Amino acid sequence: MEPSESFSVELLKQLIAIPSFSKTEDNTRDTIKDFFSTRGIQPEVLGNNVWVVNRYYDKQKPTLLLNSHHDTVKPNAGYTRNPFAPTIEDGKLYGLGSNDAGGPLVSLIATFLHFEPDKSLPFNIVMAATAEEEISGSGGIESIWNDLPKIDFAIIGEPTGMNIAIAEKGLLVLDCISKGKAGHAAREEGDNAIYKAMKDIEWFRSFQFPRTSATLGDIKMSVTIIQAGHAHNQVPEECKFTVDCRVTDAYTLEEVIDIIKENVSCEVKPRSVRLRPSGIDNQHPLIKAGQHLKKEMYGSPTTSDQALIPVPSIKMGPGDSARSHAADEFIYLDQIKNGTLDYIQLIESLAQQLTTKQ
Repeated sequence: MEPSESFSVELLKQLIAIPSFSKTEDNTRDTIKDFFSTRGIQPEVLGNNVWVVNRYYDKQKPTLLLNSHHDTVKPNAGYTRNPFAPTIEDGKLYGLGSNDAGGPLVSLIATFLHFEPDKSLPFNIVMAATAEEEISGSGGIESIWNDLPKIDFAIIGEPTGMNIAIAEKGLLVLDCISKGKAGHAAREEGDNAIYKAMKDIEWFRSFQFPRTSATLGDIKMSVTIIQAGHAHNQVPEECKFTVDCRVTDAYTLEEVIDIIKENVSCEVKPRSVRLRPSGIDNQHPLIKAGQHLKKEMYGSPTTSDQALIPVPSIKMGPGDSARSHAADEFIYLDQIKNGTLDYIQLIESLAQQLTTKQ
């Protein structure tokens, strides 16, 4: 295999130079597809997603998914550099998407290439470079899940400093409506919907769910938007507000919705139940493999494609989450090189775990 650090950095530089905002990733998709094709590996493509399967795929074996995304957010106003001009200075590669999640993506691709011709692995490996992660869009990993080979467990590439996120909070956005009755403010008519909403908002502010996640702590609910009223002298008949709920693996989204509806008087409508909390059993071979490498394990407050993957998974990758979406984004070249080595060691340890179990 060619030196991973050389082709990984060159591929990442190509990807940085191509704008790939969510839903418009067709050019980076083609770059990744061509990257595999020129190495004799036939990629599958659906929408703006690309995936490849190891050479000696055996449907009798379990399958490990390596997944990261190639879409980016738009550059913020604080950039002092051209976000699409990949530049190496002082051991850093600058450019939009270099850290989130270009570094994890090219490191996982290098890891896949390392194992692709290995016939002795006790599992298959699928590498998927997917779209729309930054907007949790339906055209990403979710859209190809049924087209992939059956997946048993997964490594999600995100910038975690190569520590391992073993759980991730899910996201539940609620649109709430408190109903009252319109009337003239001066004559004390009507039933003020704002006052009714205030009672429910106070409940959202103060309620604590009884169960606490060992890795993610408590569920957090925040009222973030409120709208009511048309005129200063009219009692409003309706008050709308939005609640952002960060849900842990101690509850399902459906359980959270039921508890909320039992305790508030307003109408509650969830926008979606797609972005679910995730967790993995501490005896799972992926966790055992990480423990063997003495990796730090933690619960992640942020949401990624892990929320859309219905199998045991961990989130792990080179780079720093704090640099994601920041101006003048960068990743250290050593992080890419060492990230690939860490991924390879993790998969070797995973193979040992599964071989021992057999």
